[in-house]
Amino acid sequence: MIKIRDIINAIEQVAPLPLQEDYDNAGLQVGDAGALCTGALLCVDITPDIIREAVDRGCNLVLSHHPLLFKGIKRLIGHTLQQQALIAAVKNDIAVYSAHTNLDSAPVEGVSRVLASLLGLCDVVPLQQLTEKTMKLSVMVPEAHAVQVREAMWRAGAGRIGCYSDCSFSVKGEGTFMALEGADPYVGRIGELHHEPETRIDVMLPSWLRDKVERALLETHPYEVPAYEFVRLDNPLPAGLGAVGRLPSPVDAKALVAKVKDVCSSPVARCTRLPDSAIERVAVCGGSGGSLIGDAIASGAQAFVTSDVRYHDFVDYRDDIFIIDIGHYESEMCTKQIFYHIVSEKFPNFALYYSELEKNPINYL
Repeated sequence: MIKIRDIINAIEQVAPLPLQEDYDNAGLQVGDAGALCTGALLCVDITPDIIREAVDRGCNLVLSHHPLLFKGIKRLIGHTLQQQALIAAVKNDIAVYSAHTNLDSAPVEGVSRVLASLLGLCDVVPLQQLTEKTMKLSVMVPEAHAVQVREAMWRAGAGRIGCYSDCSFSVKGEGTFMALEGADPYVGRIGELHHEPETRIDVMLPSWLRDKVERALLETHPYEVPAYEFVRLDNPLPAGLGAVGRLPSPVDAKALVAKVKDVCSSPVARCTRLPDSAIERVAVCGGSGGSLIGDAIASGAQAFVTSDVRYHDFVDYRDDIFIIDIGHYESEMCTKQIFYHIVSEKFPNFALYYSELEKNPINYL
């Protein structure tokens, strides 16, 4: 039987909550993670209609991109659509889970990464890479147990660098210690200096996996008191907001706009003036990406696809980069496909539904 917690764990393996921005409120918003899950409804935004649709479909979980609860609520009396949706979710035992900026920054199936893939971009990297979320763990292990400890740390998530797994560095040496009264040494005797052939193992890990990797280390290390240290690094993770890559071959600006509109099912696109030269390097950011225009320019991108760009940004950057502004909803519709792929890959026979009632709240006339 699949529990709501199982679905959440599958999503957070791809988009860990520590990846979210400080202002965000991703995660389980309503409901009991320990309840059996009868099905999940996928959407971008949560409204009372979405909750009713979940009830009608027999789903007790709604997976959304935008959080239902973003800022604090001081009263719950049904005067707003948000309050009405929240009341309906609680009354009908519907759990609500949102993956927002953590899904935006996810290294593999992040929103901008998927958008870049849909546009056919190659050699894609984050536009604004995350830093200060990487650590190095160094641990001294008796040689006979080095393989066991190393593999336990790998299983816990350490040793992943870019598209490579099971990464580590080892160097052999000699450790010394003297067990004092009250100790229970694995090797050596109380009161005697002991020399032990040891291996120092270094692995890298994202900071949010520290506790998990540390537990794996302590559970497999034979020493009563292992010697190890965590060091915070400035190395960028292969994760972050936005994405930038290159097209297989240069295209003119009109062709690129047509491709963007087709991929995102957007009837219109607001653009700066069309450049004369062909475009090959393209940056993208699902959602409101105006704050990343400078990063897009710094990355060498000739075009930037995003939404909610301010008028003055069109004025200020018109000579620096070709801006293609599509609708916010259009730029993030792919989140539903991301949810579907993550969950169906882990639970192939689980009941997943795309919302049929959700519509773009913006109409183009």
